[in-house]
Amino acid sequence: MNVHKVPIIISQIFLFSALIALISLAAAPFAMADAASNLPTPPEVWKNYDPVAGDFKEEVVREETKDGVYYKDAYISAYINGEEVRVFCKYAVKAGAKKAPGLMNVHGWMSGPAIDMKYVNDGWAVMSHDYSGITKRPHHTKYPEAMGHGHMEAKKMGYSLIYDRMPDGSQLRDPTATSHYLWNAVQRRALSYLLAQKEVDPARVGAKGYSYGGTIMWNLGMDPRVKAIVAYFGIGWITYYRDHAVWRYNNPYQAPEQSPGQKLFLSAVAPQAHAPHITAASLWLNGSNDHHGGHERAGQTFEAFKSSVPWDFAVQARGHHNTEKLGDNCKLWLEKHVLGKDHFWPARPQSKIVLGSDGVPELHLTPSDAGEIKELQIYQCLGEANNIARYWRDVKSVRKGDTWIAKLPVMNVDDYVFSYANIRYQNDCVVSSDFEAVIPAKLGDAIATDTKTNELPGGADKWKHSAPAEGVGGISGFRPIDNRRGTSSSQFSDPKYKAPRGASLSFKFYCTQPQKLIMSVDKGYSTELDITASNEWQQITIPANQFINNGVSLSDWSAAGTIGMSPKPGEDITKVVFAEFKWVIPELKPDAQGRYYLTPAMAGEVDSFWRVMQDKSVEGKEKIRVGGKSYDRGLGVHAPSKLVFPLEGKYETFHVVPGTEKGGLVEMKILVDDKEVFSSGKIPSASYQTKAVSIPLTGSQTLTLIVTDGGNGGGGDHASWADAYLTVSPLLRD
Repeated sequence: MNVHKVPIIISQIFLFSALIALISLAAAPFAMADAASNLPTPPEVWKNYDPVAGDFKEEVVREETKDGVYYKDAYISAYINGEEVRVFCKYAVKAGAKKAPGLMNVHGWMSGPAIDMKYVNDGWAVMSHDYSGITKRPHHTKYPEAMGHGHMEAKKMGYSLIYDRMPDGSQLRDPTATSHYLWNAVQRRALSYLLAQKEVDPARVGAKGYSYGGTIMWNLGMDPRVKAIVAYFGIGWITYYRDHAVWRYNNPYQAPEQSPGQKLFLSAVAPQAHAPHITAASLWLNGSNDHHGGHERAGQTFEAFKSSVPWDFAVQARGHHNTEKLGDNCKLWLEKHVLGKDHFWPARPQSKIVLGSDGVPELHLTPSDAGEIKELQIYQCLGEANNIARYWRDVKSVRKGDTWIAKLPVMNVDDYVFSYANIRYQNDCVVSSDFEAVIPAKLGDAIATDTKTNELPGGADKWKHSAPAEGVGGISGFRPIDNRRGTSSSQFSDPKYKAPRGASLSFKFYCTQPQKLIMSVDKGYSTELDITASNEWQQITIPANQFINNGVSLSDWSAAGTIGMSPKPGEDITKVVFAEFKWVIPELKPDAQGRYYLTPAMAGEVDSFWRVMQDKSVEGKEKIRVGGKSYDRGLGVHAPSKLVFPLEGKYETFHVVPGTEKGGLVEMKILVDDKEVFSSGKIPSASYQTKAVSIPLTGSQTLTLIVTDGGNGGGGDHASWADAYLTVSPLLRD
């Protein structure tokens, strides 16, 4: 790459002519590569792009010195693929600074440029540019019509973001046509503008990017003008991998064939493709449950680095889009590799999972500089391929010499156990060990010693934004401490604590002032909780189908991974103490006649267009009515609806009066062990003659009640399973 210290001033006509010629030359290799299936690499993609060429056409929109800091907001021009982009930039530096180290501060998805004043106050010259092009802001990057795909709100503006497919649905053939290329090119141009500032020392430049800014940081790490980068969250492995759930530890591994566009994007544009060509010292900071690429593939990224390029990473256990527990890593890294400060930074720790003499898997961890360690924590997770859904447990370790050993009990020796560690050193540097994953049975005679439990750990350390609290009677629990964010926990995704099918969630609460809360499951399903006031502990039990998402009930608590609680407007969740969370299986009790009436809580699977009402019509306002007759017991539903009840061979018969009272047309079916045993045909509510149905069940495992749309649309398709009950065989009754 031709790198200049100052911009070259050329005429507009010559600029565009030169760029068009370069584009023509650049397109040829991609076409030939496609024909020969010889996919281009990032250096080939970028060899004809000169980020310092052309007049900046600087337009200053704000310039002031305040409290000893010089600020400048300006538009500059970037020349990309024969088009001119007006890039909005913010710049700040201590007034009068000379030879200041430069820092690119790159924002995240849908965000805008912001100056990190901590670095300005430490003597850095900071540049932050806008690449999202969000037009609702007074100042934003202006993409020309031909590059509308650069706007992150492209869909609202009538454009399409471009990754491995073009807007017309065809496969990508030119990497420079992607939105990702455009954002990287804008970023490199903003870097040139930073280097052109009189206060900046061009020999000392670093960069840090947050969220999607971390994703595009890897391209900047390939720019020889940058000495060090810090990428928050972004590591790549999104296109094809995350998009198609190609998790590294699918068991068994599943990977659909890559399309031509995906192959080209992954070879030429994806962040991980840059790894062999990166020259900047690279640090990656992440949350283990962040929604970016699977964090376990980060090891593959760093394995591709040149041996001469420093790199490291730290992953916050149970972190989503947050890294506040990862010490002073970013500052230490940039000062070490850009400013040349002699900061302590440890060598990479060594780790492996082996079988202990008792057949239980163990993580053996040997960190470097053991005498400098301030804190060490090992984590474990069981058999979940999707890193976003994992729940990481803290596990205890025992030190033997300079090696720490932690037992990793498993519930299934034929599924993965995952483990890694975070090591905090005295200077507040935090590094993570490699991500280890093994199937214990493949190590030898492994044994499963962990077991499921319905008693859920409910301490403050398991719930976000919470603190330990105690209510009357000495019962310990936790209190949410952030009324705006509420609280949440992902422990329910851990196989050890996952709900058994058919269970309900029970917990205690203590509150002396009534509150209305919203309880949510996996950010999709929710229900309202009435927290009544009392001077004593109260208990609540909640069935899964109480949670609704767009009219559909949560099928079963076993599908839950994360549970959250937040206050309704005007309420205060910080006044509530929670304790003793547990799963409870509803105990079925027959009535005086020996009948077990069906309830929504008994269903192992609930899939209904709206909701399932117990002993009421689906509208919830009146009793069950079928064929003009009212029933005290039954289930009210709205088509389409499917309810599956586990039987476990315990019942003798099923009795029900199926029908509909409201206008509409439906068809009702009953399946036993997935075989149809009853069909109503299409039911017109006005003329359908209702009658009781009795179905034998001896030895059966499942009962399924289905209501489908009769073919004339779903409006008013309300149906009822009136007087629905099971009976137990006389043999079992005795």
